[in-house]
Amino acid sequence: MANLDFVGKDPESKDEECPATYRDRKSGDFYHQGRIVTDPEIIKDVTGHGVLGADEAVIWQPARMADILREAATATYEPARQGAGPPSFAELLAGTTRSAVHLEMRDTYQPTDEEFIRWKAGEPVGKEEDWRRWLDLIGSAVARGVKVRRARIVSEPVTDYIAFEYEVTRMNIKAGEDVRWLPRRQAYELLLPGADFWMFDQRLVRFNFNAGDGTSLKQYEFVSDPRAVAQCVSAFEMVWERAIPHEEYELGR
Repeated sequence: MANLDFVGKDPESKDEECPATYRDRKSGDFYHQGRIVTDPEIIKDVTGHGVLGADEAVIWQPARMADILREAATATYEPARQGAGPPSFAELLAGTTRSAVHLEMRDTYQPTDEEFIRWKAGEPVGKEEDWRRWLDLIGSAVARGVKVRRARIVSEPVTDYIAFEYEVTRMNIKAGEDVRWLPRRQAYELLLPGADFWMFDQRLVRFNFNAGDGTSLKQYEFVSDPRAVAQCVSAFEMVWERAIPHEEYELGR
């Protein structure tokens, strides 16, 4: 059983449901979730009062959380409070202002996907009515200035699922995405993460995990540590630089 009580979060935050404050119900210790401060002037002020250890960070929490911090300090909050849970993709994209990138490295996804099954049966796929939610979601982000890029690393000859993805990619492009493909033989020496991910504004990475057959487990890990995010930025940009624009890529069958 978890030992931490959720006390509250910044009521005006739209990003990752934080900053937030927690209290250990056994020890009474506090845990603060928030942006890591990198402003050199603030860091200078902090370190003027003491050394900042290698395993320490300065965490920002807004003044409007004063009441929440007071509740944590005095233990006057209701122990049964619950946070909002992991943000959805739509919520993450809604809080994005500059860029969203997606790195795909698997050769099979969602083998029971209805559209994939129709494609295997020779039926037409990539209909706007089937893609309306995605068209609206990505289209609205692109309309407000968000650049959306998708890079796919694929084995050749490609699997049936990748061939299906290739055919319906026109809908990703219609939504406003920029899509590129990289044959795996051209990526073998790149240092890449162990799972696919979405990255938002180069500040938050959402890793997603799949079963062996490609089925999404709907399980995610969120990473916002600038050092880890920087590694994902580097990995994606290396792939993107080598990858082939969709309109130029010839499907390797």
